[in-house]
Amino acid sequence: MKRNYTSEIMDDFTIKDDRIDKVLKELKIINYILGGNSTSKTGINKVLKIIPGNCDIKILDTGSGASDILFTLKKVIKNINIFSLDINIQACRFIRLNTSSSFNIICGNVFEFPFKNECNDIAHASLFLHHFPEDKIKDILRNLINSSKYAVVINDLRRSIIAYWGIKVLTMFFSKSEMVKNDGPLSVKRAFVKKELLEMLNDLGIKRFLIKRKWAFRWLVIIYKNKI
Repeated sequence: MKRNYTSEIMDDFTIKDDRIDKVLKELKIINYILGGNSTSKTGINKVLKIIPGNCDIKILDTGSGASDILFTLKKVIKNINIFSLDINIQACRFIRLNTSSSFNIICGNVFEFPFKNECNDIAHASLFLHHFPEDKIKDILRNLINSSKYAVVINDLRRSIIAYWGIKVLTMFFSKSEMVKNDGPLSVKRAFVKKELLEMLNDLGIKRFLIKRKWAFRWLVIIYKNKI
């Protein structure tokens, strides 16, 4: 199955009503059941173990959506500060209403990056990169690498026929959102195989990284900075 470049409904940033809320609520459940939470937590915890000292940790959540994964992490690790970056105004409102006041919410564009070099310890992107073609993904990764002191943690989908039909059946029977029913299977078509990830990392000249398969049909990618 070749990579698909059809835009998802969620990529229409003019949608600013409760359809976004319904999608974000369902994605929280999907992340919990299908490994989104554990994939990101595994990656972030790997990096946290090798960051020196006991100081507060700044984590940038790029294309954050509900920032639900890092919200669950913050309940366990108190010394992390979350900066949620999303271009959709409704998503930013959702975070404000459904997370603690300690979250720093930035409604902004990843291509007009509002962060200085190395101003965050870790940059995190979950279910975000597959929304873009390869040239745009490389631009995003450059920004995330420059903004982080220690590492970039990526949690995204692995393209597979089994994953495609699995999410299609799951959303058909259990989703109440037409956007999720459309975007869920399409996301898998837009997802990655390992060769594509390696090619992008190689094009960027990245030498220190980890790529690992995770449940269910997820990729964990950690890009390490030279500080570690």
